[in-house]
Amino acid sequence: MANFTAADVKKLRELTGAGMMDCKKALDEAEGIVDKAVEILRVKGQKGVAKREGRSAENGAVVSLIADDKSSGVLVELKCETDFVAKGDKFVVVADAIAAHVAKTSPADLEALLASEIEAGKTVQAFVDEANATLGEKIVLDRFAQFSGGFVAAYMHRTSPDLPPQVGVLVELDKEDATVAKDVAQHIAAFAPKFLTRDEIPAETVENERRVAEATAREEGKPEGALPKIVEGRVTGFFKENVLVDQPFAKDNKKSVQKILDEAGVSLKHFARFRVGV
Repeated sequence: MANFTAADVKKLRELTGAGMMDCKKALDEAEGIVDKAVEILRVKGQKGVAKREGRSAENGAVVSLIADDKSSGVLVELKCETDFVAKGDKFVVVADAIAAHVAKTSPADLEALLASEIEAGKTVQAFVDEANATLGEKIVLDRFAQFSGGFVAAYMHRTSPDLPPQVGVLVELDKEDATVAKDVAQHIAAFAPKFLTRDEIPAETVENERRVAEATAREEGKPEGALPKIVEGRVTGFFKENVLVDQPFAKDNKKSVQKILDEAGVSLKHFARFRVGV
């Protein structure tokens, strides 16, 4: 088996619009060389490969599906090339169908999702490829999120009134509180935290922030004795920028998100935030 990475597969998919499995096979045959794999896909007649090569799929939509009892929910990002296609009914129908399939089958990851059967004899990857052909643009399914077991809610934000939602947030609380779920989801949409708690941040990331903060303070000529306090202050600022529960709450910046959750007597178990193309 040729030596190639998931990043190579992703790059080949973006270059050609071909399915994940086809890209893996092509990379294997090409001994991991992406350019050679592109040629292989062309030779094998993958639909639209030559036309879509080099195109960028940075438009699209985020769709959600929440169970009637709010015990589970799904968030899916489907990308295309232009806003013209993104706002079309056919494109959104494809995205909604994939979300419904995720809700029904609970795939373990993206690879399992793309390989699963959405219709009799048709995988999700084939379903996306069919949309490529029908809509005449590169259509890419890159990510999804699914939560279950708690109280699940979604917030969808339109950046333009004539486009489908470009930002979507999925949250799961440990118990029902629709108001807090909506408020926190809206906060996440606006402030784009990367982590739920500090514990989720890799230790090396925190240490690197400390090194950068210290080097910056020294460059600024700060007194040696003041460095520890300055460094910790800047690391705390990093936490407030990137950690959801540490962020000042959007509707009351005198309180943290954690304080809002504590006052409501709920815990946030998980969150996912998708912005098209980001």
